[in-house]
Amino acid sequence: MASSLVLDIGGDIGALVIHTGPDLDSAEIELSPVGFDHQRFHNQVHARHLPEGVRHNAVFPRVQAGEYTVWRDHSTAHGTVLVEGGRVAEYTW
Repeated sequence: MASSLVLDIGGDIGALVIHTGPDLDSAEIELSPVGFDHQRFHNQVHARHLPEGVRHNAVFPRVQAGEYTVWRDHSTAHGTVLVEGGRVAEYTW
């Protein structure tokens, strides 16, 4: 069974796919604009069944262009990612 998603990108709106391992299945991953740690939003990691196998990722289908902090937990950043309008950014956990 293949998974499909609808992304709402264009103009200054992009999307972000965060690739994880199966250990994060069902976990929530938070993002915030760099410098605005309190403006967090999240999405959940799901197993996606693709022709080449099962992949685990969190998909943010509509993200304002900019640089974002990816949070490991409430107080620890995992890294940063740049989201560009009209494009799909990818981040590996």
